[in-house]
Amino acid sequence: MVSQPALIILDHGSREPAANALVMQIVSRVKIRRPDSIVEPAHMELASPSLDEAVSACQNQGAQSIAVLPYFLAPGRHTQETIPQQVAEIAKRYPDLEIRIAEPLGCHDSLVDLLLDRAEALGESFRR
Repeated sequence: MVSQPALIILDHGSREPAANALVMQIVSRVKIRRPDSIVEPAHMELASPSLDEAVSACQNQGAQSIAVLPYFLAPGRHTQETIPQQVAEIAKRYPDLEIRIAEPLGCHDSLVDLLLDRAEALGESFRR
């Protein structure tokens, strides 16, 4: 059996269910675009599933390599410290898994396009 790659979409987590539902919407859309990949949601805190639970779910589905994709805009304490620390702890319990962490979303042309789309949606005076 060939191992499927796994993607974990990791956000901060919130006490607000609607905010946590957003990561599920992203996961659903990623699954459509990556049907041959395992795709799981995770929240750093305040909600479940946790990163540990998501890694376990990926392993249970046969993953041997996992990309943790932080759903964060900018590098900061969580992306630079907290997430790498959590991954290092989790990796100790899963020595056969390769777990790598992607960069946060950052300054990407796609985000610029999205911001301009949002501005244009406000009305004619914001359209080019």
